[in-house]
Amino acid sequence: MEIIAQLAEFILHLDKHLGPIIERAGDWTYLLFFVIIFLETGLVATPFLPGDSLLFALGMFAASGSLKIMWLFVILSIAAILGDSLNYAIGKYIGKYLLEKKKLFFIKDAHIRKTHEFFEKYGPKTIVLARFVPIVRTFAPFVAGIGSMNYPRFFAYNVIGGILWVGSFLFGGFYLGNFSIVKDNFGIVVILIIVGSILLGLSEFLKKEKNER
Repeated sequence: MEIIAQLAEFILHLDKHLGPIIERAGDWTYLLFFVIIFLETGLVATPFLPGDSLLFALGMFAASGSLKIMWLFVILSIAAILGDSLNYAIGKYIGKYLLEKKKLFFIKDAHIRKTHEFFEKYGPKTIVLARFVPIVRTFAPFVAGIGSMNYPRFFAYNVIGGILWVGSFLFGGFYLGNFSIVKDNFGIVVILIIVGSILLGLSEFLKKEKNER
């Protein structure tokens, strides 16, 4: 529980923690955050890593001149696309084995079931929508791999989703991050981002349900 509390504290105060990290890392900052976004999207074991909030915070730092916004956009978009591709490959080649042998003990059946249901409702569109929904974002490409979704089709949606996801939060932070109300209430903004992402997925689900009825 202590680790979870520390992780939550870190994410809710990313604006304070990132400054020293960027100062120490220098030009290696871009590689560091490439790795974090790559792992957050590329491994089913790391859905706890910051995603939306990190991108938004990095946009804020780019607005202050600490980082170059276009470098971040290109590098992190590539990280997100490669991450989903890795996740798909893991699901396709060893996903069923890992689940059958209970190697992924930290993954609840409910997570996989919900992601399956998401695919049933939206098909390939899930790859784009899932980018904006915590947890589902990590499991969607894995489940797509298990289901042997056509890779060229998956990759096309992967590219669109990766660019939209990175761009929306990164540039959101870049253009909104300098407002004092955002700076002074960053923790609340992070919570709103998380809640908003969940509501986005829920609204799409309910819309689909209504149309089917």
